[in-house]
Amino acid sequence: MKRKLAFVVQRYGLEVNGGAETLSRELVEHLSDIYDIEVLTTKAVEYTTWANEYTADVEEINGVTVRRFAVDEPRNLNKFNKYCGKVMGNVPHTLEQEDKWFDLQGPHTPQLIQYIEEHAADYEAFIFMTYLYYTTVKGLPKVKDKAILISTAHDEPPIYLKTFESLFRMPKAFFYLTVEEKKFVERKFRNANIINNDGLGGSGVEVPATIDSKRFEKEHGPGKYMVYAGRIDESKGCRELFEFFERYKKENDSDIKLVMMGKPVMPIPKRDDIISLGFVSEQEKYDVMSGAEFLIMSSPFESLSIVVLEAMTLSVPVLCNGRCDVLKGHCVRSNAGLYYKNYYEFEGCVNYLLSHDKEREIMGRNGVDYVNENYTWDKIVNRFVDVVEQVVK
Repeated sequence: MKRKLAFVVQRYGLEVNGGAETLSRELVEHLSDIYDIEVLTTKAVEYTTWANEYTADVEEINGVTVRRFAVDEPRNLNKFNKYCGKVMGNVPHTLEQEDKWFDLQGPHTPQLIQYIEEHAADYEAFIFMTYLYYTTVKGLPKVKDKAILISTAHDEPPIYLKTFESLFRMPKAFFYLTVEEKKFVERKFRNANIINNDGLGGSGVEVPATIDSKRFEKEHGPGKYMVYAGRIDESKGCRELFEFFERYKKENDSDIKLVMMGKPVMPIPKRDDIISLGFVSEQEKYDVMSGAEFLIMSSPFESLSIVVLEAMTLSVPVLCNGRCDVLKGHCVRSNAGLYYKNYYEFEGCVNYLLSHDKEREIMGRNGVDYVNENYTWDKIVNRFVDVVEQVVK
């Protein structure tokens, strides 16, 4: 008989767009042959509002039972953003004020927390995905002796809230996505004694069997391009990316284009050499990515960056924001990418990648090897099972 596990995550569904949420669904589906897993989540699709868009209380997605709970209070972004100033940046504040911050951050779903408390004995382990949200902050303490936290933690303002000083010492185990995450968490919270997977986690990477690397050229004309894939957001470094790209084009004789794939939540400069494709299908994402000179990942805050691993799988080199330790770590360990910390390094890296075809080809091969050695689903699942079995024994 399979062990019964609960997987707690703030959003879950085929319509949900988000790196952590996509990883949670893929991980659950790959584990479903080994464990009897139920997902405990909300009825929200969008994190910007937490509006209850799903209607069913219980449904099945790709063979997995999903229990959904209503969000009591929709997210008021203006109110939330104003309140951030009361608790962020080492401003003197109380734990009660942090509690209010988590309520405003959401998704505020007391019914989900009540279910966890009342049904704790029904599951042998509870897996909580991402440290940041109400579902983890309020739910994990209820079952801490059988909790596994996939924290997706990185150096960002919320991680310094007082609440996390105790929360990060509660779980029975951690499943880290990267070596950098493990080092950061253990240094910050002094919890190296807790069961973990040595930072060799992450996500398996699967790409379509057939890929058309000429798709972008067929639809938009010939020419070299760098590609960005993900949410187009200031928090993802996109404002700086646009500024760096525009300055690069002004100061260098280059016809390189910047292609953006993803949902925009900020204005995109109107230029002939910046092409926004919007939210695209998985097939189109891989097709366009495969034809690029390199992938640009501008985010200063990443806990894994699946899109970087996807580019490597396609033999596409990456250029990453070096202020993010995780992205820098991928580049250093793989020898499949370069990283920058300011405009002049960005300029130098772009010029190098555009003028060194042989080296770019070698970087592409290195990326494939790096993913095959570390990020296949068989390896990810085996590491996760090892952590689960240590928790439930």
